[in-house]
Amino acid sequence: MNILVMNWQDWTNPLSGGAEVHLYETFRRVAAMGHSVTLLCCAYPNAKPEEVIDGIRIIRRGGRNTFNFVVPFYYLFKLRKLKFDVVVDDLNKIPFYTPLYVRRRLVAISHHFFGKSIFAEAGMIFGSYVYLAEKLVDVVYRNTPFLVVSQSTLDEFVERGFRRQNFRLAMNALDHQRLRPTGIPKSSHPTIGYFGRLKKYKCVDHVVQAFAKVRQQIPNAELVIIGRGDFQPELEKLAQQLGVADATRFTGFVTEEEKLRLLQELWVVVNPSQKEGWGIVNVEANACGTPAIAANTPGLRDSVQDGITGLLYPWADIDAMAERITRVLTNPELRAELRNNALEFAQSLTWEKTAEATVEALMGKRAD
Repeated sequence: MNILVMNWQDWTNPLSGGAEVHLYETFRRVAAMGHSVTLLCCAYPNAKPEEVIDGIRIIRRGGRNTFNFVVPFYYLFKLRKLKFDVVVDDLNKIPFYTPLYVRRRLVAISHHFFGKSIFAEAGMIFGSYVYLAEKLVDVVYRNTPFLVVSQSTLDEFVERGFRRQNFRLAMNALDHQRLRPTGIPKSSHPTIGYFGRLKKYKCVDHVVQAFAKVRQQIPNAELVIIGRGDFQPELEKLAQQLGVADATRFTGFVTEEEKLRLLQELWVVVNPSQKEGWGIVNVEANACGTPAIAANTPGLRDSVQDGITGLLYPWADIDAMAERITRVLTNPELRAELRNNALEFAQSLTWEKTAEATVEALMGKRAD
């Protein structure tokens, strides 16, 4: 097949996240199967306008704040003449509304809706813009075939009135050559980790608040916050106010090698987000032998099996989060059980399965 993918960002963009990991790991394997893959995404400073990486031709046009306006015009006047067999609309952030102008076979990928959680990050004005843009998805994409990354996302679409038979699961997965136990031991003292972007809507402040409570029970505990984002100054200020700044470490951006080391050293990772498509950082930690504690929210309840690979708690319940962290840190038997189950669960998630499911969906084959 000759495949066109549209996504806001590619995986080399400094602001890329889980959606771009899914895109890269899936479609580089699709390209390796012999299919032609072109990606249209936004430009960023110092990025090449066009290049080929791992068999994927990348075309970068427009800026981060204008890309959704660029897409329809660039497709209609430039890309349509290339006669793609199928167009993939990677539906995250502001939608491109491709069903209105794409006349080729169209398949959408969705990770999750922001819903009302966008207001925590973007404020009322821009948050309303995103919220209303997502509402139009219910009308514009009503009859579009979808690939979704978790059962929670599929259930949300059904709740919004979409037909279940239009959906197929193409789960997030792991690169097991890159993420695996390599013999690095756990930290000598109890260490909690948050790994991800430091954005307000990710609720990382909940982790700092819970950590302050954990330290009352476990004085030598440490919190490692891995990642970067514009919410870091607020988090540093909060740690100072709660008296845990001396035990809270911000790593900023880390290399893949450093990430692998840290995920093995941690005793547990915590994911406090109000909403995710899947929560890939949970299973990345699992692949390195580290269980996860997460909010019982859409997406995260898919990537954490409560009481098996980790523990869930009611979202925004700081006391409950602190209790579960303390329970894992002080119970070596529980930690060992969760670790073994987490490793087994992570091993079952492969990008090869995701790529195969994606190709079948792009070819119009129905799921069993």
